[in-house]
Amino acid sequence: MSTPTSPSRRRVLAAGLLLGAGAAVPRAVLAADAPALREAGILKVAVYNDLAPFSDHGQGIDADLGTALAGKLGLKPALLPFNAGDDLGDDLRNMVWKGHYLGYGPADVMLHVPVDRMLMNANPQVEIFAPYYVETVRLVRSAQAIPRFDGVDALAGKRIGVEKVSISGMVMLGEGGGRFRDQVHIYPTAIEALEQLKEGSLDAVLATRAQIESVMKGDPAFPLEEVPFDRLPRGGWAVGMAVKKDNLGLARNLQAALNAMAASGELKTIFAKYGVQAVRP
Repeated sequence: MSTPTSPSRRRVLAAGLLLGAGAAVPRAVLAADAPALREAGILKVAVYNDLAPFSDHGQGIDADLGTALAGKLGLKPALLPFNAGDDLGDDLRNMVWKGHYLGYGPADVMLHVPVDRMLMNANPQVEIFAPYYVETVRLVRSAQAIPRFDGVDALAGKRIGVEKVSISGMVMLGEGGGRFRDQVHIYPTAIEALEQLKEGSLDAVLATRAQIESVMKGDPAFPLEEVPFDRLPRGGWAVGMAVKKDNLGLARNLQAALNAMAASGELKTIFAKYGVQAVRP
C-alpha cells in the first residue's frame, strides 16, 4: 500500500513550534511494563520521506538509526516511510497512535520528532523522548563570491538559495522586512540548492547544518556561518522519538538502546556515514 500524500512539508510546519517555544527537557520514562509491538518480533519505525540526509524514501540517518535500534532490542526492523501531513499533529496521529484512514500505519515509534513542550502539550496521546540530534540553521557561502562575511549585510546583491516551504526559506524571505526577497532563489529541496551553490549558480544557501554538511563535506571553499536571525532559536532544536502514550515500556527500552549507541560511538558512526556531525543535547 502506498503512503498517504500531502503537498505540505514538515520542516516549515515545525517552525511555529521552534520559533514560539524552546526545546523542552523530555519527561523521564519510568514505566516498568514490557513494550508492546504492533507485530511480534518486529519494530515498525516511521521515517519521513523527503528529509535528506535523515530520511528520503527509506534511506538516511534516521533509517539507519531505526534499523540499529531494532537490532539492539533483538527485533527485526520494518521502516514505514511516509509523507508529511498538514501539521505535526497529523503526523503523530497517523504514524504513532491511530493510523491513517487509508490504512497506513501506525508504527511502533516515529523518528525525527521535535522535543518541544508545546508539541507535547498539544499531543497527549504520545510520549516524545530520547533527543538524539540538535538541528540548527546555518548559512553556507562561496568564499569566492563572498570573501568576507560580517553579517547579513554581506548578502546584499548576492544570489541566495533556499528550500521551498522551509524554515530557512521563511526566515530568509522575511529578513529585514523582505529586503532580500528579490535575491532569494527557491528550490524544491535544500540539497538541490546546495548543488547549485557548488556549481556556481548561487552565492550562498540558507539551510540546516545537517543538509549543508551532507553535501559540502567540509569543503573549505564553502564556509559555514552562524547568522543570528531573531526568529530562530540560537541553540537550535532537539529532535527525538515518539511512541504511543501507553507504551512507555518501549520508550524505556529505546532510550536505553540509544544511550548504548551513543556511549559506544555507534550513533556517531551513523551520522558520519552521511557526512554529518552527531550533536546531542
